[in-house]
Amino acid sequence: MERKPLNFIIPFILAVVFIGFGDKFLPQPLSGASVQTRTTLNNFMLGLFPKKNIKNPNDERNKQIEDFERQR
Repeated sequence: MERKPLNFIIPFILAVVFIGFGDKFLPQPLSGASVQTRTTLNNFMLGLFPKKNIKNPNDERNKQIEDFERQR
């Protein structure tokens, strides 16, 4: 019964080390796979959240200033 948690913890730790730090110490085919996996996971996580269109509160005022300067 005591070995059951280790069956999940050890592979999880190895996966985190591979994804997070594998490109620093693994040979080339594995380091490239580590970078690619990390990039894919980053893009997936960023894709879960919608991009917010942040409106600049000064846009309307800047437009008024530009219009005023053109009229001068």
